[in-house]
Amino acid sequence: MSKEKNLLKQKRKLIIVSVLIAIITITLSLNLNRTTTKLENLFKSFTIAIDKLLMTPYTKIAEENSFNQDESYIIQKNINSTLEKEISELKDLLDINKTMTEYTIENATILSRNKSYWFNTLTIDKGKNSGIKNNMAVITSNGLIGKISKTYSNCSEVKLITSDDANYKVSVSIKINDQDNYAILNGYDQDKNLLKVTGVAKTTNIKKGDVVLTSGLGELFPAGIYVGDVEEIKSDKYDLSKTIYIKTKQDFNSIHYVSVLKEKNK
Repeated sequence: MSKEKNLLKQKRKLIIVSVLIAIITITLSLNLNRTTTKLENLFKSFTIAIDKLLMTPYTKIAEENSFNQDESYIIQKNINSTLEKEISELKDLLDINKTMTEYTIENATILSRNKSYWFNTLTIDKGKNSGIKNNMAVITSNGLIGKISKTYSNCSEVKLITSDDANYKVSVSIKINDQDNYAILNGYDQDKNLLKVTGVAKTTNIKKGDVVLTSGLGELFPAGIYVGDVEEIKSDKYDLSKTIYIKTKQDFNSIHYVSVLKEKNK
């Protein structure tokens, strides 16, 4: 504000000077047919220079305002894009409610994520008061993302399948020619953005693109929840078994809404 006030004061002074110069110039120019003098040319050049000097600060302000408007447009565009994504997620949740009819589903919103443990846990806005219990499966329209690990009255923690917890294992099934081939999901490669599955027999004829689902073994997760597709296949150093890497459809950097699978409907 003080900068603008100083500019206004300077402008008033320069206007007064410009007016005086204009009066002198007009007086000298009453005879339109005569040739302008060097003094008049000097006055004219001086007046133009003054006008430019007067306008420069305001031109800069206008440019800054224009930049701010452009910046605001970009920010608004990003906000609109984010809202569109969230609306799409909400629509997908409604589709989950229609397809997973054998389970009671509790939809929830992400409350927070710890930057230090971004791929390990997140917190949702539903807890014990909503019937949420430990070990319940948490999904999105893109498949399994984790399980409930801690519950509180009005919120819960979700341990993601991308967690670096070595003790966190999920029994999965790889569909090959309509047959189930069981393995263990245990690990996440952040550099490749791929889930790691171990315990696959050497003789299993796995191909890139094969579908990986939850097996239902151990009764931790319901059977048949989509996890991802086979992306890479590697043999262990002894060539006794295979390690496969799974590409999910879920962007684990961007999760806003989830569904918790509660008890089966009877």
